[in-house]
Amino acid sequence: MELEVVIPAVNEERRLPPTIAAAVDYLAGQPWSSAVVVVDNDSVDCTIDVPERFDNPVTPVHVIGCSEHGKGAAVRRGIVTSAARFIGFVDADSATPIETLDKVLPLLRDGYAAVIASRHISGSRCEQETALRRCGGWMFRRLARLSLPDIADTQCGFKFFDGPLVQNVAATCQVNGFAFDVELLARLVQAGGTVAEVPVSWSDVPGSTFSARRDGIRSMADVLRISLAR
Repeated sequence: MELEVVIPAVNEERRLPPTIAAAVDYLAGQPWSSAVVVVDNDSVDCTIDVPERFDNPVTPVHVIGCSEHGKGAAVRRGIVTSAARFIGFVDADSATPIETLDKVLPLLRDGYAAVIASRHISGSRCEQETALRRCGGWMFRRLARLSLPDIADTQCGFKFFDGPLVQNVAATCQVNGFAFDVELLARLVQAGGTVAEVPVSWSDVPGSTFSARRDGIRSMADVLRISLAR
């Protein structure tokens, strides 16, 4: 398999169908082999039933479970169970268009360990971001740069990796919450990998499970622990 696209999902029965449909439609038109893997993070709605609507022989759609709570845990499970040459994840809300892979795959083939979408580099466009999210994001970025000073945006939910390298790194990661991206990227860099950022057109889609008040403080504390552990 050339590429696997992981979608972590918890209670996403409403937002997941158009995301999978867009991914399958795009991937089925590409010349390389691919699959979509939904990681159900212990949902209590019908999320687990959604993928079977879209499975097809050209671009298979699989679902696996993850009983350990947290987006980081779900993404990590999707990575370590993959055997693809390139592995990545996208959010269930399609905030970043799947067509961004047009920019990502050539860079991975050129040897980058990670290619990530960035909302904070030239050429990017962000829409509908709330003031609270902008403020929290600014604070988080300041802390993340303690570990990753050369990366403008660690939190956009669209990241793709060299498969074997990220599998080795992910197996050593411990952060299960929303700051898992920082730990994963920091460990990739420490392992000698290079990271490229690509501009993106991003929109803040309603229905996110992330709460700035509930999850923000925990995420910032996790980032501080990551920087201190270096």
